[in-house]
Amino acid sequence: MSFKVRSSKFRHVYGTALKREYCYDNIRVSKSSWDSTFCAVNPKFVACIVESAGGGAFIVLPLSKTGRLPADQPVVGGHKGPVLDISWCPHNDNVIASGSEDCVVKVWQIPDGGISRTLTESVVDLIYHQRRVGLVLWHPTARNILLSAGSDNQVVIWNVGVGEPLIHIDCHPDIVFSASWNFDGSKLLTTCKDKKLRLINPRSGEIEQEVICHEGSKASRGIFLKGGLIFTTGFSKLSERQYSLRSPEKLDDPIVMVELDTSNGVMFPLYDPDTSMIYLCGKGDSVIRYFEITAEHPFVHYINTFQTPDPQRGIGMMPKRGCDVSICEISKFYRLNNSGLCQAISMTVPRKSELFQEDLYPDTIGDIPAIDAEDWFNGQDAEPILISLKDYHQPTRLPTASEMKVAKKPNILDKPSANKTVKSSPNNTTASPVAKPSFNQPQQSIPVSKDNNIYNIVK
Repeated sequence: MSFKVRSSKFRHVYGTALKREYCYDNIRVSKSSWDSTFCAVNPKFVACIVESAGGGAFIVLPLSKTGRLPADQPVVGGHKGPVLDISWCPHNDNVIASGSEDCVVKVWQIPDGGISRTLTESVVDLIYHQRRVGLVLWHPTARNILLSAGSDNQVVIWNVGVGEPLIHIDCHPDIVFSASWNFDGSKLLTTCKDKKLRLINPRSGEIEQEVICHEGSKASRGIFLKGGLIFTTGFSKLSERQYSLRSPEKLDDPIVMVELDTSNGVMFPLYDPDTSMIYLCGKGDSVIRYFEITAEHPFVHYINTFQTPDPQRGIGMMPKRGCDVSICEISKFYRLNNSGLCQAISMTVPRKSELFQEDLYPDTIGDIPAIDAEDWFNGQDAEPILISLKDYHQPTRLPTASEMKVAKKPNILDKPSANKTVKSSPNNTTASPVAKPSFNQPQQSIPVSKDNNIYNIVK
């Protein structure tokens, strides 16, 4: 009897955990029960949400400064409640957004080399939500576009450049568990506590499709794949963990629906569009399962499982431009344990040649925005600007990024109320950015933008 072995260059991908001296130890990992990854990574920094007395905080560590952290490690601690989610800006490796139980979304500027003392002054505060903010997500192609979702069932799309909401989406009857942009940022996918998966036009807020995602009552998550397909994770009626692959044309008829196991941890799907691979990481699990998405039946091909001795509390995935191409590294994860260890895990394709492997590294998403916020809001779409990793810098030789510049319109500076903090009352749904005291300098000392931005983030 003969059988055909599926041909794929990723069949033999294996994971390697870095030694403890190349990881981060003594991290006070957040004990919040919120279903978030608690970790975010880019080619410069790793950020982890931590326990903090008297408010919420997260730490930001340069990738090069590994080892055991001191007890007095500086934190980013401007929130008045526990931080629930963090997200690095895809177009500026020094900018990070955070959402918290204090109902505020904050955007921070992290200096090169990390922070040397506790940072409490954010670049801009985004105030709209009336309840805790559990999700922040940057737009993949448009500059300064940020999405936030809160326990008030509201989804808000912000223009961080002016500190104001562009779009308010009020179509969810319950808490939003996850959100995902498609490849060019023209569609929005959300999962909700009412068990439904929604495909939304992000500019109008109109629901284009709405179906039951998974029948279980626990949290489900959904992501867009590069080709337009949709991948979801969730639970069955019997609390069995499932994953599914769907087509946007027939959301109610999954292409694949597979039951995985009976664990109760929420699964986070982490997707690599360059290799069409999906990594499933469950909270409380000690394994990372990875799959390849192809056009051949059964479409979602199981590859292998990376096993670790300790259960994971959170996980962050490195963008492809932060991977080491010299060792054929196709993915890199930073995994938080309950013991306070942030462990680096490298996913590698075994190759004998030390030359650049073009078949493993097609052009990948760069850090240059394709369009401005105003163009996107006016209906323009653009795919991400791709870069080649062949001549790109290695993770150990990062270029120095320019400072984030904060520019204000002259007429805003002339207003006597510009120095006052605008507070949001429960009966007032009008969003207002908070004017930061540290930016109230004389007009000649502030770089004035030629556009209409109050806060203009420039690399």
